Amino acid sequence: MNDVNTIMQALKSMSSEQTKKTHIHHGAPANTTFGVKVGDLKTIVKQIKKNHELAIALYDTGNSDAMYLAGLIGDEKKMTKSDLNRWAKNATWNMHSEYTVPFVASESPFGWQIGLEWIDSKVEKIVTSGWNTLSLLMSFIPDEQLDKKQIEVLLKRIQKEIHGEENRIKYTMNGFVISVGTYIPSLLELAKKTALAIGKITVEMGGTACKTPLAIDYIEKIEKKGMVGKKRKTTRC
Repeated sequence: MNDVNTIMQALKSMSSEQTKKTHIHHGAPANTTFGVKVGDLKTIVKQIKKNHELAIALYDTGNSDAMYLAGLIGDEKKMTKSDLNRWAKNATWNMHSEYTVPFVASESPFGWQIGLEWIDSKVEKIVTSGWNTLSLLMSFIPDEQLDKKQIEVLLKRIQKEIHGEENRIKYTMNGFVISVGTYIPSLLELAKKTALAIGKITVEMGGTACKTPLAIDYIEKIEKKGMVGKKRKTTRC
């Protein structure tokens, strides 16, 4: 299974009407998704592993399931900055902008730099890609390799700006605060202070049952479990 046509046929055969309805309900353009469960996508990942050329081709199909699969098999070492910018620009809904694109961007050599560039974009979906790229970076990069001074600046920025931001930007900013408190022990107290200052944020979830986590509750739950600072092996899921 190493060509786009074969994979597209496989994706179509894995389609689930219920998953398709869920995707559309959460924002996927109606004619772009077969409705393939992530667990089924991972059976394809096991056969392909990482494949840069195939990932690029799959993302360019515009099919939602193929685009998510591209993020799972994308080779971060071969992705250029131009590739990443194109992916961020062409994301069709938040499953791509907040997960697919950050999966690969965060593990690429350009992760921190491009994340900072994206959060200053004027386009909501690109901004969300930026915040989630930075959040994912903190989840697996050793603390000594992180720019903690810059992270402190970003926390102050979020505290000041979050309530006036666009919908999904608020969601990903909130996630950034949670990631700081979850993965960087030396910044735990600052993250908690920021979370308390932010309080509850309102994010429209398109009529779904999804809820925005209260950052302070989430961080304190991780703290009580003794899991603050426990890094992930990979960002992709």
